Amino acid sequence: MDGDALYSIGDLARRTGLTVKTVRFYSDSGIVPPTDRSPAGYRLYDIDALARLDLVRTLRDLGLDLAAIQQVLDREISLPEVAAAHAEALEVQIRTLRLRRAVLRAVAKRGSTPEEMDLMHKLAKLSDDERRRLIRNFIDDTFGGLDANPGLVAMMRSAMPELPDDPAPEQVDAWVELAELAQDPDFRASVRRMAEYQAAERAQGDTTGLHQELTDAVRDQVGQALAAGVGPASPRATPVITALTARYAHVFGRPDDPDTRRWLLTRLETANDPRAERYWQLLAVINGWPVPESLAPVFDWFVQALRARVER
Repeated sequence: MDGDALYSIGDLARRTGLTVKTVRFYSDSGIVPPTDRSPAGYRLYDIDALARLDLVRTLRDLGLDLAAIQQVLDREISLPEVAAAHAEALEVQIRTLRLRRAVLRAVAKRGSTPEEMDLMHKLAKLSDDERRRLIRNFIDDTFGGLDANPGLVAMMRSAMPELPDDPAPEQVDAWVELAELAQDPDFRASVRRMAEYQAAERAQGDTTGLHQELTDAVRDQVGQALAAGVGPASPRATPVITALTARYAHVFGRPDDPDTRRWLLTRLETANDPRAERYWQLLAVINGWPVPESLAPVFDWFVQALRARVER
C-alpha cells in the first residue's frame, strides 16, 4: 500500500467494512478528520486516517463511547487506562446480566406471579453491602441491648449472605426467602424472645456456650427412637428422656429433678422455632456451604416427650 496515497470516504468504507454514512459521521465528529481535499472539494484521507479509523471501529466494537475514543486518539488518556476502566464497567454489566438470568430462571422454575418476580428482582439486585446491612439490621433488632449467648451472636454476625456473581436459581430463591424471613415481624419477635430468655439465664449465672455436644446427643438418641418408631408419649421413650435430662442437668450444673425438667422444657420451647433452623439452611444455600441436616423432627419429639412427663 502506497504511504502517500489518499483515499475518498468510499475508499475508506470499502477498506474498513464500514458504511459511507458511518465514515462520514466519524469525519464530521472530528474523530477521523480529512487529510486533504480534492480539487472538487471532496474529503481525502491518508493511511494514518485509515489506521485511525480501524482503531475507532475496534474500540466501538468493544463498547467504548465516542468521548473515550476521542480522548485515546488525542492521547489525553492511554489506551491501557481506558481499556481497564471499560473492562471494569463490563464486569459490572456482566454481573448484572447474570443476576437477571438467575432471577428469570428462578421465576420460570417456581412459576412466580408478576409481584413475586418484582420482589425477587429488587432483592436480588441489592449490593453485597446492602444484603449484609439487611441481615445486620435483623441481628441488631433481635439481639441488640441484650446480653444473649455471645457465641450465638458472634456466629450470626460472622455468617453473612454472599450471593455469587453468577447465582443458581436456588441461590436466588434462598436469598429472597432469607430476606423475607429476616424482615418478618413474627419471626423477629420469636428470635427476640429467645434472646431475652438467654439474657435472663445469663443474668442468673449461666455462662455456658452453644452446647454442640448436647445437640449431638439429642440428634443421636432421639434419632434412634424415631427410627425405631417410638412415640414421644410412649413408655419406651422414658429411658431416652431420662438419659437426656440427666445430661442437661450435668452440663448446666443443676439437680436432675422435676424443676430442671420444667426448666429444660421452657428452654427448648423458647428455642424450638423451625424458622431459626431454616435461617441457617438458607444461608448455606446462598453461600454454597453444605446444608445442615434438619434437627426439627428430633427436637419436636424431644419437646413433646418432655411435655408429656412434666407437671406444670
